[in-house]
Amino acid sequence: MAIIVNLDVMLARRKMRSKELAEAIGITEANLSLLKSGKVKGVRFATLEKICETLACQPGDLLEFRSTP
Repeated sequence: MAIIVNLDVMLARRKMRSKELAEAIGITEANLSLLKSGKVKGVRFATLEKICETLACQPGDLLEFRSTP
């Protein structure tokens, strides 16, 4: 099982850079990079809410579940 983070896709669709998003939601670029790469164990709902608000999207647009055989 795997959770895929599609944050880079949404950033591209919104024509926004990671740096801009990090500043808008109040986290470091390093933490945003870790989140984009899926190397985090969790994300706070408050952070997810800020990302969705800034990118005008739903959590399901950012996170995807893929079953592994």
